[in-house]
Amino acid sequence: MREVPGRVNAEAMVLTVDALLRERAADDGAGLKFEDTARTWAECVVAAARCADALAELVAGAAVPHVGILADNIPEFSDAIGGAALSGVVLVALNDTRSGRALARDVAHTDCAVVLADQAHLEQVRDIGVPVIQLDGEDWRGRLHGASVPDRKAAPGDLLMLVFTSGTSGDPKAVRLTHSAVAGAARYMVDRCGLTPDDVAYVSMPLFHTNALITGWGVALAAGAALALRRRFSARGFLPDVRRFGATYANYVGAPLAYILATEERPGDADNPLRIVYGNEGRPGDTAAFARRFGCRLLDGYGSSELGIVIARTPDTPPEALGVLPDGADVLHADDDSPCPPARFGPGGELLNAAAAVGELVNTAGAGGFHGYYNDDAANAVKLRGGWFRTGDLAYVDDAGFVYFAGRTGDWLRVAGENLGTAPIERVLLRHPDISEVAVYALPAEGVGDQVAAAVVLRPGASLDAEVFAGFVAAQPDLSVRQRPTRLRVESELPHTASFKVAKRSLVSDGVAATVAVPPR
Repeated sequence: MREVPGRVNAEAMVLTVDALLRERAADDGAGLKFEDTARTWAECVVAAARCADALAELVAGAAVPHVGILADNIPEFSDAIGGAALSGVVLVALNDTRSGRALARDVAHTDCAVVLADQAHLEQVRDIGVPVIQLDGEDWRGRLHGASVPDRKAAPGDLLMLVFTSGTSGDPKAVRLTHSAVAGAARYMVDRCGLTPDDVAYVSMPLFHTNALITGWGVALAAGAALALRRRFSARGFLPDVRRFGATYANYVGAPLAYILATEERPGDADNPLRIVYGNEGRPGDTAAFARRFGCRLLDGYGSSELGIVIARTPDTPPEALGVLPDGADVLHADDDSPCPPARFGPGGELLNAAAAVGELVNTAGAGGFHGYYNDDAANAVKLRGGWFRTGDLAYVDDAGFVYFAGRTGDWLRVAGENLGTAPIERVLLRHPDISEVAVYALPAEGVGDQVAAAVVLRPGASLDAEVFAGFVAAQPDLSVRQRPTRLRVESELPHTASFKVAKRSLVSDGVAATVAVPPR
């Protein structure tokens, strides 16, 4: 029987971040590394306790005890997470790609009484509608007093943070993250990766996103491993940081793997302490190349900000699959929630029954780790329609039970009466030796619904014209005629959200004029 990495066990689901911090209160082992500074875990807990007092004072008298934070990955951000866990104040992680009215909307939507911002983001919060305190300034430091851990203890279901979705399909939604959701998932990752206090977890993904919060910050806390923070991700800084901090573990989401691989390869790249890397949305070719180049084990899985479904790869998972469809999950037709039949493939690997096999990935056992969006009953009703967690992701399953990502439900292409997912097309286009990134999206086509458009980023020094691209596309046996892109856009970089997802709405809004026609073959 195939061993499938399990879901978070019952014991982990009653954990709290508060309790994990208290376990570290007398720990003199390495706790936090940042640039040229270092702390023990005991010192980190003292800093969190001081922050807890300051946060509680900030929200005294406020209708809702919510404090926003907008900052790079600095020690003060880590302290604020710990302070929220110990105090009961809810920390609202604001997305630093938002500004002006959009950011003000997020602050108001989540009922922030005050916003903490580091110096790098002060300009973004000038007219935010609530008081602002500089997180790395004297005002905030002057509020930090005391050193004892508060007597109050959190319950597993207590709200810890609000973390926004990436907002690729509209205004971002604020996901309610409880103590147990963060602590339980972090402990599961520690067990799965075999991490111990001797490890060093390198975190350069933004702490305002669940990927870094749980599989970075939370993992370090749950393991008692040192947390090595970098202000912002840098592809060129990755390997020097790993060596400088002695990092044995790192996390990622999506495009950063490709960015790191695009740096100049050197013979000694595998000479580093990195042992294991975990993340989501890595491309099959990138995950294998990264593991080879840096001499580490790479685990790529499927998850979302909402924690509704987690899919883990097994050793026998095909390169292009997400992993084994877990118990309690299914792929359902959108019109009647009936299960989709297994995918059938042609001799070239083409999906023969896409219309029948592709559907939405749904947790039919319930909500999973999702505890709802804050202040958004309408979105909750959609996400939990019928009591099931609906991912909004398209997928299909083969006869062996492996599940394949087919794009977002909002990414459906309707070409000549046929529904098409974007992800299978993107996987094929990435075979081109000169293409390093690709995004497939729909543009309106008179009389046929949509036309398939592809935006690509080329490898350094490469070039690509529409004729060459058309020849490559026509030669791919697993691309049907309707799946072939008819518009091509070559860019130096694709528009991304702060969590490194492609912002396809930007590509769509630029329209046909931003592309060139691909001649038919």
